[in-house]
Amino acid sequence: MRDITEHTVLSRVTVKLPNNLTVETEDFLEGWSFLRSGDLHWVDKEIQKCGWHFIWIADSSQRGGVGQTEQAAIAAALKLALRRVSPHFNAANVDTIELVQYPWFFIAKVRVYPYQIQQDVVLLTSEKDMPPSITPVEAISETDALVVGAA
Repeated sequence: MRDITEHTVLSRVTVKLPNNLTVETEDFLEGWSFLRSGDLHWVDKEIQKCGWHFIWIADSSQRGGVGQTEQAAIAAALKLALRRVSPHFNAANVDTIELVQYPWFFIAKVRVYPYQIQQDVVLLTSEKDMPPSITPVEAISETDALVVGAA
């Protein structure tokens, strides 16, 4: 497995890429693959050359992991962080990695940001992700109000 560093880009195995974009991938875990061809900036530039869009989603996920080596701890944290990425997004970027070394193990914190690779300019979401619409309430006139008299 490759070393996981900041600006590493992962994509879902099912991601649809532009036909004229060739990338080398390496399987990671749970339906995610590393894009080995380049880092975040390279991927963004190549996708734009094809007329597609690499859309950054501001909802990050940060998780921690433990391992006997730096890379094992980072991989454990990354696995947990990727589980928090909505299935509606098809790529993710490793933004930051924090490592703490103890005598017999490492603890890593990894923050990932979701991305969407798509041909359309506008990011579409499914209706189930949309907040429910609020129906305006009509005002009740004083004549329609109930009057409770004292008995």
